[in-house]
Amino acid sequence: MEYFLQQLINGVTLGMIYGLIAIGYTMVYGIIGMINFAHGEIYMIGAFCSIIMFLLIGIDAWLPLALIIVLLFSMLFASIYGWSLERVAYRPLRGSPRLAALISAIGMSIFFQNYVQLLQGARNKPLPPVFSGGFAIVESDTGFVVQMSYLQVFIIVLTVCLMIAFSLMIARSPLGRAQRACEQDRGMAALVGVNVDRTISLTFVMGAGLAAVAGMMAVLYWGVIDFFIGFLAGLKAFTAAVLGGIGSLPGAMLGGLLIGLIETFWSGYFTVEYKDVAAFGVLVLILIFRPTGLLGKPEMEKV
Repeated sequence: MEYFLQQLINGVTLGMIYGLIAIGYTMVYGIIGMINFAHGEIYMIGAFCSIIMFLLIGIDAWLPLALIIVLLFSMLFASIYGWSLERVAYRPLRGSPRLAALISAIGMSIFFQNYVQLLQGARNKPLPPVFSGGFAIVESDTGFVVQMSYLQVFIIVLTVCLMIAFSLMIARSPLGRAQRACEQDRGMAALVGVNVDRTISLTFVMGAGLAAVAGMMAVLYWGVIDFFIGFLAGLKAFTAAVLGGIGSLPGAMLGGLLIGLIETFWSGYFTVEYKDVAAFGVLVLILIFRPTGLLGKPEMEKV
């Protein structure tokens, strides 16, 4: 039981990171109906910005201030890349067949990988541990101690706070209303005065900001990154978005949590080599019986 509880804590932590990335996929799909396959690379750029900023200010700096500076710096730079991505690669293709936008997305993904490889090199970028310590939750008779590190607490609390703030903004702010209007019908939204181009650009910026937060968490959690981390993490986050129901924000978070839990429990009880097979296998099974995902709704064809 204690081992199960430890894996549960690890799985929730990992799922929080996947969930933050998955939200970017589901937001873009909800508004313009395309998959932004370069979103994983935005997450990778956010991770690189984080590690660069940590090394610039020093890991011995006062930790709360250092985290705020790194977070703001990473979100700012990732948002600029997200905004540029939409303007350069997707806006000119709006109205084109979806296949054109899909190819453009894959092209931008490869471009960002090579761009970061040229700027930062192909070697892994390590970061010394920034967080240390934790607390014991329970100890078994055999001496196994269930622990939760302060870093895991930080990741879970920050993600929950971001989700609450994000949900309130989508539900109550003018930008959230504009996004929901564009999601339902971009043409009608434009007719009633919604600036569709600005709304879509801001959606990319918001998704990139959340991906940057996930990138910073990844740097802190694993302590090493490379230019290729965006591909696999992006693929898993996309899987999480599909699993939860593409287009659904709660579904993206739920899907991220499930993918994180499946990976962690599979690694803990079976073998770590096939954890990705387990995650994608569950996705296939769920899509066979529920093609719209766990919280997705069937698309209504407009006539």
